[in-house]
Amino acid sequence: MQRELKQEKLEWGKLKEEREEVLAGWITGKEVDLKESVQFHHSLPPNLNFGFCLKKAQERKMTLTQPRAGVADLNRHLELLLFLQDEGQADLLPTTIDSYTRQNRYQEAEKGLEESLREGRSLLNGFPAVNHGVANCRRIIKSLAVPVQVRHGTPDARLLAEITLAAGFSAFEGGGISYNIPYAKRVPLEKSIRDWQYVDRLAGYYQEEGIIINREPFGPLTGTLVAPCISHSIGIIETLLAAKQGVKNITIGYGQCGNLIQDAAALQTLPILAKEYLQAENLGETEITTVFHQWMGGFPDDEARAFGVISWGAVTAALGKATKIIVKTPHEALGVPTKEANAQGLRATKQVLSMLKDQALPENPALAEERQVILKETRQILDHTLELGQGDWALGAVRGFAAGVLDVPFAPSSYNAGHIMPARDNEGAVRFLSWGNLPFSKSIRDFHRAKLAERGREEKRTPSFQMVIDDIYAIGQGKLVGRPR
Repeated sequence: MQRELKQEKLEWGKLKEEREEVLAGWITGKEVDLKESVQFHHSLPPNLNFGFCLKKAQERKMTLTQPRAGVADLNRHLELLLFLQDEGQADLLPTTIDSYTRQNRYQEAEKGLEESLREGRSLLNGFPAVNHGVANCRRIIKSLAVPVQVRHGTPDARLLAEITLAAGFSAFEGGGISYNIPYAKRVPLEKSIRDWQYVDRLAGYYQEEGIIINREPFGPLTGTLVAPCISHSIGIIETLLAAKQGVKNITIGYGQCGNLIQDAAALQTLPILAKEYLQAENLGETEITTVFHQWMGGFPDDEARAFGVISWGAVTAALGKATKIIVKTPHEALGVPTKEANAQGLRATKQVLSMLKDQALPENPALAEERQVILKETRQILDHTLELGQGDWALGAVRGFAAGVLDVPFAPSSYNAGHIMPARDNEGAVRFLSWGNLPFSKSIRDFHRAKLAERGREEKRTPSFQMVIDDIYAIGQGKLVGRPR
């Protein structure tokens, strides 16, 4: 049942019919008992609560490590997570969900799970949590010494959230924009935002019962040359929408672009902007932490060079003071990594983080300028979005994408304008070759023109789409800026 989209908090008592419909989506939905689930969460020690661990890390100025991982079979998935916990020394763990579940195709996920069990290896690209159900998923929570987050890519994650939160997972990634625009082609934003309001209201219910559920908008979006102002704007909108549904603990993400100054400035400005817009909505009590995603684009196929990319991401997270870092593996270019390669990426990252824990990036004019540019760009996008929504962030998001005021590069969604085109400047920072309908002031537009003109002079070529192509493949070829040979 589609309802009028508004940012207001959903009335829990009026969700009864919708919850019954959602829980009827697969047989394991009948295992959800909210009262009993709250009691189960309360029975768990604090070290198994994701938000609690993030808060402690923030207080201690530490950056926690978290991998990506998920296979179909419960026993093998648990074996994988235990390996990453013990051998990889992961501070936080994931359960990455399979693609069928992400599309609510539970029957096909069930078939894939059955075939995986027969074959003795995972034939799904993740863990089908809905099919495993509450009781089986609790085995994961009770068998580990660190908290676990659900990571996926689902436009409609309502049943997935019901089952995994009932099972004791205390963190849930995604949002109505970040798990739609980069992932789906024809899902209307009105639907995905409303479906994620349900997820956030469910997390808010647990919060009302004294259980912290950490929520994390997906920061990298398409993961390809996404300028900070784009990911910041969407992350902050999703943060505001979640907070309005009662979520009190939110981790906002950013994907590595590669230029240390720009990436550090992005991490520094993200909590500033989030708190600023939360305060404006009288939601200032929301706890904010940050997550830095190591390079999400193409990787070198040589393991030694891949470790270089991983370590550079670890340096940036450490100096940018991210609360946690999502770690890549030296097998990124080769396919699904082995558990050993996943653990190697974690240990390499942890070594760099430990070495840089007590160091800070010195304040300098370039860093200050980059912060100001990101702050100005993001405020211009957000303020125009709110104006389009006439004070409502949910409506503003839908209208913002329709107008191209919100726009994600290289996204498949038919609801995304796709008018912006990013390229690196002469120092590797991501700028705009074309800004489409982004509501930038003349000074910001002139800034981007000047930065790309500087690179053009250095390379003796006119800034064009060829720069974009060169930049997309550059890191896999051992460089940051796609210089002509």
